Amino acid sequence: MTISEKAAYLKGLMDGLNLDTEKDEGKMIAAIVDLLGDVTKKLTAVEDTTIAISDELDEIEEDLDAIEDFILDEDDDDDYDDDDDDYDEYEDDEDYDEEGFDFGDEDSIIYEVQCACGEIINFDEETLEQGGMTCPNCGESLEFTTEDEE
Repeated sequence: MTISEKAAYLKGLMDGLNLDTEKDEGKMIAAIVDLLGDVTKKLTAVEDTTIAISDELDEIEEDLDAIEDFILDEDDDDDYDDDDDDYDEYEDDEDYDEEGFDFGDEDSIIYEVQCACGEIINFDEETLEQGGMTCPNCGESLEFTTEDEE
């Protein structure tokens, strides 16, 4: 039996006993039954709100899981694990970032150029040797020249 059913049962008992609500005892019992009815209504509203909040939190959790899956791409999680011993071999390697990315030779030179559109573009020596590239922002062809020092 639920709380609201119990409160309704008590109200029915009170009505069935034909208590005189003009006497002190009858007034007291009627007031207690009314109070129980009010408490039951409030409790039911709180339970309904709690269920609604719980459902919303479940939906938010599912959305966050989907975002996490998208960002982390769980297929790649097998390649890197903090508890994995393979991580330890890279721990002292300067070319290995904390997040597991190998950035190659840290001594390589990175060049920076500003396109006419205002985009700042970073490139390495290999791109410089190729003599040019296309701006990823506006598509303009950028050409590089180097002067040989003798």
